[in-house]
Parts: sequence; structure tokens; C-alpha cells
Amino acid sequence: MDNSTSYRACEYDLKVRQTIPFYETFHSQVIRLVNVVKPDVTCWVDTGCGTGHLVQQARPVFPDTRFVLADPSEAMLAQARGRLAGTPENGLTFLPPCGSAELGRHLAPAAADVITAVQCHHYLKEPARLEALQTCFHTLRPGGLLVSFENAAPRTAEGARVGLQGWKSFMVAHGRTTEEADKHLARYGTEFFPITVEQHLQLLTQAGFSVVELFWYSHLQAGFYAIK
Repeated sequence: MDNSTSYRACEYDLKVRQTIPFYETFHSQVIRLVNVVKPDVTCWVDTGCGTGHLVQQARPVFPDTRFVLADPSEAMLAQARGRLAGTPENGLTFLPPCGSAELGRHLAPAAADVITAVQCHHYLKEPARLEALQTCFHTLRPGGLLVSFENAAPRTAEGARVGLQGWKSFMVAHGRTTEEADKHLARYGTEFFPITVEQHLQLLTQAGFSVVELFWYSHLQAGFYAIK
């Protein structure tokens, strides 16, 4: 594979929508929240940018913002460059392949007003997940905003059973075979590592953020924001 997901970068846009409920909503909710908290954003870093869909949606809303795209996968960055090739290049910066914890190699401290991380940190275990969040904290200016969407673990074993069964039903209803759905769910806890909402909030607080909130939750995915 050419990235951390279970499908190739060139098929990501199709497969992710067959896999994650309300995936399109994640991006619209991010843009809505940034427009409320940081409408005057001048530098927006999208870490784990994938194919660049979020930046493509955000640029018309924030035409004067410089967007910085980062992803550990060169194949994903290539997809993002292709997606954004028809748009003006000014205001777009692509970093070399890097994860969130490596942003400090390419960006100065307090360089960004907003950092977004959509479905990318759940591939990390502690302490790597905390390191990624701390790097985001240091990359933000005072008052800066981090918005993340992650897989979230239920609080009980029964909750996990119900959640995973519901997730499988969604995937099959949206075109994935039963075998594909089972293969994806087998990655739960082995290739991606969901933690509970409470643990997400604790980690963001531990990373240094003064305001930490859950703002979206459905199925086994959750959206959080944190302000430096």
C-alpha cells in the first residue's frame, strides 16, 4: 500500500465514502467551525491532507488564506496536487512527506492560525499521538485553532459490538462486500487505534490546549476542537 489506509491513494476518494459514515460532513463542519472561531485565518495547515479535498472545499470560503498541505504519503500528496492543479498556485504550499509530529521540521513555531487533522492521528499509539498533538500546539499561534476528526472507541464492550456491527452495515449498504467490510473492521485495534472521547479530550488538554471540546459525534467517529 502507498499510504496508511486500507486502499490505494488513487481510489481513496471513492472508498473512504463507502467506509466512513458522514465523511463529507466532516469537511463542511470543519469549514463552518473555522468560520466561527478563526474567520480571519491567514495560515491554515491541513495535516494528513490526503487527496486535498478539504483544502479544495475551504479555498473559496477563505480566498485570502495560505494553505499548507502535509501528509506522510507521497502518493496522497500527488493526488492532492492533481486535485488542486487547476486552481491558482499562490496561497498553496505542499510540504515534503511528513506526519503531524514532523511539522516542526518544516514550519516555524507559532506559524499557523488553524491546523486541521481529519482521520489521521488514529493510526498512532501513545506516546506518538501525544507528540503529534504537542507539535500541532507549538505550530499554532496563541489563540490558534486545532480541529480534528478521529475514530472514537465506545466506552463498553457491548458498545463496541453494537458500533462495529453498525459500521459493517453501513459499508455493505454503500457498496462494499461483506468480506471487504470484515477486513476493514479487522484493522480496528491492530492497524488503527481508536480511543474514547474522554481520552481524546484528556490528550488535547495534556498537549497544552486551554479550550478543549467535543463538537460532533456519530457512529464511531468524533470531531474535536482545541484552542491554544
